[in-house]
Amino acid sequence: MDGKLKKSVSLAVGRGEKLPVSKGAGLTAKGRAKYNRETGSNLKAPAPNPKTKADEGRKASFCARMGGVVAKSKNAERAKASMKRWNCK
Repeated sequence: MDGKLKKSVSLAVGRGEKLPVSKGAGLTAKGRAKYNRETGSNLKAPAPNPKTKADEGRKASFCARMGGVVAKSKNAERAKASMKRWNCK
């Protein structure tokens, strides 16, 4: 990293920035916009049904990362819900 830490962004279900677990967890468009604006990142929308080669890579990477989170966490309900939303196996 270039020595700069990204600042923490407060995102909440109640403000419409995150989806509740019952709806698949993850960020909404409003939440992604807020996060990108405050950190200078470039988060993209989920790609559960990839249309391009790049989206296929994003999906594979996401599913692999979240699989590790689920395996190592004691309470990974948000990670499990997001994996279901992304159609991970």
